Amino acid sequence: MKKVSIQDVNSYAAPGHFNMTAFRLQGKDETGIQTFWVGKSFFLPGGGAEWAYAENSPNEKVYYILKGEMTVKGKDETFHLQKGDSLYMGPNEGREMINEGRAVCEVLVIIQYPPA
Repeated sequence: MKKVSIQDVNSYAAPGHFNMTAFRLQGKDETGIQTFWVGKSFFLPGGGAEWAYAENSPNEKVYYILKGEMTVKGKDETFHLQKGDSLYMGPNEGREMINEGRAVCEVLVIIQYPPA
């Protein structure tokens, strides 16, 4: 077992994201997990992520909303997520996202490492 406290991790710049701060809590480098990593992201109002991950991401992903709200747009559908909602994205699914609310949105992010 290995405990990781948020105050002990460093933030990182997530490509294509804006007005947000991301932390990797669990993963290969942090705790030795080999199949997935877990992060926590804080999106300011108006913050989000540009369209990404369409054909070049074989990873499965889950977003779980801890606080606030987030709008996630896929190729053919849009989801308005609130506290307690989660969203699964399969391999090669694209998305863009925006915090259209007035409060910070906190998102737990779980992403599979690319298959070997």
